[in-house]
Amino acid sequence: QVQLVESGGGLVQAGDSLKVSCAASGRTFSSYAIAWFRQAPGKEREFVAAISRSGGSTKYADSVKGRFTISRDNAKNTVYLQMNTLKPEDTAVYYCTAGVSLYPTLPQYWGQGTQVTVSS
Repeated sequence: QVQLVESGGGLVQAGDSLKVSCAASGRTFSSYAIAWFRQAPGKEREFVAAISRSGGSTKYADSVKGRFTISRDNAKNTVYLQMNTLKPEDTAVYYCTAGVSLYPTLPQYWGQGTQVTVSS
């Protein structure tokens, strides 16, 4: 089992950058593929980005491709989501997830989420 804790969310202006982190507990962190999802008010939860267990493979939603970068440091049990050129439509709660396989396989574990708000 793994526990996930997100941090780094906040209020920024359109065009700004923000980096959110996901710290995981447990010694088996490198056994999990990690994905970020987000949910905006009144909308369904959607996939944002994913990274394989080794970090060698990544996937992105079309809406963030070229602006967001997912990375991981298995020595620190941490995954990062660097978000550049933020837009108001990126406003959402961002969730870190872990699973045995890379997205689109649904993850098994979810964090509590961190709020990202982008003002226009």
